[in-house]
Amino acid sequence: MSGIISPPSLSDDVDAVQAQIARNMLTTGDWVTARLDGVAYLEKPPLIYWMMACSYKLFGVHDWAARIPVALFSVGLCLLTAAFGIWAFGRKAGFYAGLCMATCLGLYLFTRVLIPDVILTFTITLAMWALLRVTDEEETHPRAWAFVLAASLGTGLLLKSLIGVLFPVAAGLIYLFLTNQLVKARTWQRLRPFSGLLIILLIAAPWHVLATLRNPPYFSLTLHSGPGQYHGFLWFFFINEQLLRFLNLRYPHDYNTVPRLWFWLFHLAWLFPWSVYFPAVAKLSFKPIDRAGRARLLALCWIGFVLVFFTFSTTQEYYSMPCYPALALLLGSAMAMEGDLIRRGTTVLTVLASCATAAAIAIFVLVRSAPTPGDIFSALTLHPSAYTLSLGHMEDLTLQSFAYLRVPLVLVTVAFLIGAVGTFRAPAKRAFACITLMMLLFFQAARLAMITFDPDLSSRPLAEAILRSPEGKLIVDRHYYAFSSIFFYTNRTGLLLNGRRLNLSYGSYAPGAPNVFIDDTQFKELWPTPARYYLVADVSNLPRFESLVGREKLNIVAEAGGKFVVTNLPLPNSKLPPVAQRETGWINPATMPQTRYILLSGTMFASNGAAGTRIRYLASLEPTLCEVEGREVEWHGSSVPGASLHCMSPEEDA
Repeated sequence: MSGIISPPSLSDDVDAVQAQIARNMLTTGDWVTARLDGVAYLEKPPLIYWMMACSYKLFGVHDWAARIPVALFSVGLCLLTAAFGIWAFGRKAGFYAGLCMATCLGLYLFTRVLIPDVILTFTITLAMWALLRVTDEEETHPRAWAFVLAASLGTGLLLKSLIGVLFPVAAGLIYLFLTNQLVKARTWQRLRPFSGLLIILLIAAPWHVLATLRNPPYFSLTLHSGPGQYHGFLWFFFINEQLLRFLNLRYPHDYNTVPRLWFWLFHLAWLFPWSVYFPAVAKLSFKPIDRAGRARLLALCWIGFVLVFFTFSTTQEYYSMPCYPALALLLGSAMAMEGDLIRRGTTVLTVLASCATAAAIAIFVLVRSAPTPGDIFSALTLHPSAYTLSLGHMEDLTLQSFAYLRVPLVLVTVAFLIGAVGTFRAPAKRAFACITLMMLLFFQAARLAMITFDPDLSSRPLAEAILRSPEGKLIVDRHYYAFSSIFFYTNRTGLLLNGRRLNLSYGSYAPGAPNVFIDDTQFKELWPTPARYYLVADVSNLPRFESLVGREKLNIVAEAGGKFVVTNLPLPNSKLPPVAQRETGWINPATMPQTRYILLSGTMFASNGAAGTRIRYLASLEPTLCEVEGREVEWHGSSVPGASLHCMSPEEDA
């Protein structure tokens, strides 16, 4: 629940996108068609947006209000898993199952952003439990549970479309086949498939029908689309987003896929720290001779279908979240039995926690005196090709970046130390308690780290700078997702510079779509006009804008996280860009005195006796008086391969 509290801010990409769609629905009154910047966004069902919009209605439009549905269903999923486990295995095993769900790494990581997967996982878990209750001969209310099963499937359709039905239905059919219940009339009498189908249609069909009618054409059977082509909602939502995505042929291709082996192995991390007890699961009985055995067998079918399905489809790291409760149920059942394999798992965790403690201490010692100028962006190495994966930004971390994370490092050290000491030769209950405390501290450390990453992952500081400035039209470089938090925190529409691609590409060709896309030529025409404009872009693209409109027309309003906002008309606190620009940010002359420059093939390298810093000098440099091998010369920006330049002062460095 601490994830509700802000900071950290809503991040660019899907986080702020979801929050802004919900706001647009609330303000426009159009609860059928999701829109971004006025463009139809037809990719996802609307239930997550409706939930956030209702939260806005109750609490006002805030980032923390947008987080409430995901946070509540995260807690609800843990309680549901515990209740399922108590019913199937007993109080002790059920409690452990809920504990595994509440403190596993995967659930924490993948509920930091506003995606509906945790709510989908809740509906699938409820459907699986309802299936067992309906087919249990001892159940006194099978009709009520059949209703719950159908309602869960209908709700899943409004959360993540067909997989909300496919996963529980497929896993359930496999289970019924293995337990010889599939062809029994008694089974289907209790399941009530016809009344269940009616309930599903009552919940899910109205939105699908309205979305189709409001976004024609109604039918298209093509398996191909591209720029300039529009086939309506029904084609995009079902053929493109379901069939073609599964086949990795979706348009636009704006995603990546996790290698299959890693997709399976990552579950050791997603269920950490409880995954050390996976070997004990193998000792459980899966024979459907009692309630516990049937629940374990259903969990096995549930896990197996989800993982095999995504083995043959495109995958993100979080796609397998719907099987986390099944894994937690098996782990809770095994932990309740304790035994030798549980003790061995605890020993493994003691070793892992000890190694993690040592690593955290070593990193802290290495960075304890490292300077931390600016924000953490300056210490990261960028890997844009990895950002199509959910955790792609993890590759940006460097040793230097941990200097900005000293407080989280200390907290992580304490957490893993508690885990190492508390589990050492400890009985099961004490070990489980210490592991839980370890993870609670680790989650708080992770949250503090995310706050430190705020300027890099979110554009909120730039949005606040725009709000403090005079009114003006917003222009965002590249596509909407790149700076989506700008739109949320300013609550403005804007122009997308070279942004007619990725998620908004398809909707941009719909009849009546707003013309919010401009190219460089149109930008050059708009920028010199008397009207005020604000441009948001990455710092690395500044030379491009200087070549388009000139340095004197770029007045920097704010900069954070490797991003900047400039305006075409000067403001009292604005400034022109420095003449020299590094590839990853501005040069601060005060931090680079007595710098030695080496010119190689037109690129200047700055060396202070240690690692060099690559610098790109613009062609508009004024003549600079430097000393080349003891002789004073004027340098006009041309390269002298192999020459050593000693600038006379820090001012000349600038």
